Amino acid sequence: MRPLPPNVASVKIEMEAGKLDRRRIETRRSEVRQTDPHPAVGRPADSAPVVPLYDVILRRRDVRSDFSGDPVDPTVLRRVLQAAHSAPSVGLSQPWDFVVVTDPDSRRSFHAHVQTERNRFADTLAGERAETFAGIKIDGVLEASLSVVVTYDPDRGAPGVLGRHAIADAGLYSACLAIENLWLACTAEGWGMGWVSFYREGFVRELLGIPERIRPVAWLCIGPVTRLAEVPDLERHGWRERVPLDAVIHRENWKGTAGDLGTQPARAEPIGGGLPG
Repeated sequence: MRPLPPNVASVKIEMEAGKLDRRRIETRRSEVRQTDPHPAVGRPADSAPVVPLYDVILRRRDVRSDFSGDPVDPTVLRRVLQAAHSAPSVGLSQPWDFVVVTDPDSRRSFHAHVQTERNRFADTLAGERAETFAGIKIDGVLEASLSVVVTYDPDRGAPGVLGRHAIADAGLYSACLAIENLWLACTAEGWGMGWVSFYREGFVRELLGIPERIRPVAWLCIGPVTRLAEVPDLERHGWRERVPLDAVIHRENWKGTAGDLGTQPARAEPIGGGLPG
């Protein structure tokens, strides 16, 4: 672990001693940012958009129909991939790879495969459910500027991946965190992203020459969009409605309910010292 810069260490010491009020903390934070010897860690490049996190989370959509197909800026593409690569991972294994797919033939082949899988799923539906699904677009493979396939390598960091011995899927969860980072970064850039899951992993391995031990976790359609829909597609088409937050909160144990958690998030305070935020 690298030692804290002197100004950061002094802030930490003073906070632990209870000597810093909130205003002084913000002032010292600014000083730390200006003199941090590792300015790239944890912060985007100067040209990256500055967008409130909660706004990005709420605007994020699984895009299928609204890709413009415009060429992507390579600098922006690298920036969103860097955001994905900055995701947390079990044992710092970083078990992901990103296959950037622009080749029209590969995308057409994958699209045809997706339509086959769509038909297979449609055959399992009947009545009103089948009618609803018939009007839902499930991918933007041909419309998006490019695709990114995120893979999972279970051997990355092995043997002895710290934190994975009891939960084998922790590595797979790490790849999913990278996907979410990528999704939010695309949204912040004004791009869209759509996760296509109508495929067989073996088909994608063969199409892109991915080794057998590597799992293609997600085929993601990415690029500039004409808009981000106000209402998610599946809600708009009547496939499903959102579950309210209180229905999925359990206090203390599974039988617990949201109770008096309140309607606004509690303000977090630092525990055991350290820079807040």
